[in-house]
Amino acid sequence: MSRKGKFGTVDITVKGSKLKVGDMAPNFKADNMDLSPYDFYEAEEGKIKILSVVPSLDTDVCELQTKLFQRAAENFSDNIVVVTISNDLPFAQSRFKRVKKADNIKFVSDYNTRDFSEKYATLIEELKLQNRSVFVVDKDNTVKFVNYLDQNTDLPEYSEAIDAAISLEKEQE
Repeated sequence: MSRKGKFGTVDITVKGSKLKVGDMAPNFKADNMDLSPYDFYEAEEGKIKILSVVPSLDTDVCELQTKLFQRAAENFSDNIVVVTISNDLPFAQSRFKRVKKADNIKFVSDYNTRDFSEKYATLIEELKLQNRSVFVVDKDNTVKFVNYLDQNTDLPEYSEAIDAAISLEKEQE
């Protein structure tokens, strides 16, 4: 299954079926910035997760999306983690994190296995980039918020995602 979208004025096709609120968030493998393997369930066990998915960190909208989540993460407890996922090479993610001082969020790359994009339905077929989206996943790995964008040059509903994560944390207290 696939769906149509836009990347600016370019028509795109995004592979897969969208996840919905209430679905189990699939475990996925990716690459950390140091090229070591990343396992979603293992690395983020017991945490509330905001998955911020961007086509490329080297674009203005992706940079802004990442900065907005970085700024929010400065006020999060250790119970909430922001994971930025792109198909950028780990080296590019590392450079971005260093240059932009994005120290409060994690970066993982799906360039190698495309396991995330397959399981979360975010791969843009024509460009082999991620479709901009945001997911909030509770500590038990249930999807609690989903925002897939049809136009990849738009910003996601980041404030709603942040509010959803904070609400989940309050429910656990």
